[in-house]
Amino acid sequence: MLSSKLSVGTHIMTIFALKPGEGLTSEFIASSVNTNPVVIRRLLGSLREAGIVDSKTGVGGGWSLLVDPAKLTLLDILRAVEPQSEIFMLHRSTPNPECPCGLHIQGVLTEVYDKVQEGMAQQLAGVTIACIASKITTRIQSDERARIAFAECNGTR
Repeated sequence: MLSSKLSVGTHIMTIFALKPGEGLTSEFIASSVNTNPVVIRRLLGSLREAGIVDSKTGVGGGWSLLVDPAKLTLLDILRAVEPQSEIFMLHRSTPNPECPCGLHIQGVLTEVYDKVQEGMAQQLAGVTIACIASKITTRIQSDERARIAFAECNGTR
């Protein structure tokens, strides 16, 4: 089963897309996600291993996005932050092979789950961070309170 890593990873990448060219700290990102910066640093580490982000130390440092948001898909993020094990786990112990259902259930479920995972991968591959950022920008523009907060966050107010 998927954890929240895909959602948080997408949130992180969307912040980068909304603040292009800026080095962002894990503390800044954590304040948006509303979590501990350690959680963000762990995910950023996985994203760095995948070649999606990089970090610089010192003045003007921070994390930066290496991939064009228009080319970065949710599938890319999923593969970077989630273990590549099965999303749908089978039984913890092997079902009874003496039972006709127990003998065949895992094979049948594997076929079904493989199709579901394939469909999910296709859907995630079709959604980019640029798309997510665009939808958020549209909502920010239609929400006066969010527009003011976004302007303050970007230093334009």
